[in-house]
Amino acid sequence: MTIDQAQLEQLKQTLQADDYRLDVDVQGDSADVAIVAGPDACEECLVPKPLMQSMLAPVLGVQPDSIRLTYPTDKA
Repeated sequence: MTIDQAQLEQLKQTLQADDYRLDVDVQGDSADVAIVAGPDACEECLVPKPLMQSMLAPVLGVQPDSIRLTYPTDKA
């Protein structure tokens, strides 16, 4: 499967409206995704991780459980 660039850009723009940046790195059948908060980001605006993974999966062309998702609230 391939990345749906149009849907990915739309998702990035949606997150930008809440002052988040979406970083994506797809390698084969898995993906590393980081959502980075800006200074005006609203923590309550992010959906739970499993929902975000299920939203990202068809866009990135990978299975939801193969997406390693990092949220701003995750400890490094």
